[in-house]
Amino acid sequence: MFEFVSAERAQYPVARLCQLLGVSTSGYYAWLNRPASAHAKTDAELTRQIRSIHAASRCTYGAPRVHAELGAHGVRTSRRRVARLMREQQLVGCHRRRFVRTT
Repeated sequence: MFEFVSAERAQYPVARLCQLLGVSTSGYYAWLNRPASAHAKTDAELTRQIRSIHAASRCTYGAPRVHAELGAHGVRTSRRRVARLMREQQLVGCHRRRFVRTT
């Protein structure tokens, strides 16, 4: 909700936007000045590592292989977290071709 207020604050007053969304203006300003959480910071670092691994594989690795590479580098995380971060960054791996029988 606060992201919407932040995006639209150039066109409408913050107080009016908060009133329409049913949130307090003090909550918005508290959110605005709040530092990033530890989880968000580790997500940003993981995203940087995932992008480099994905690029090094010539954009062929999907979440399972990227997760395996992170494990090989000593980074412990879940495959689902890697998949979520890749989805947010719109990183996809290559799919195998379908086997076609010709005779």
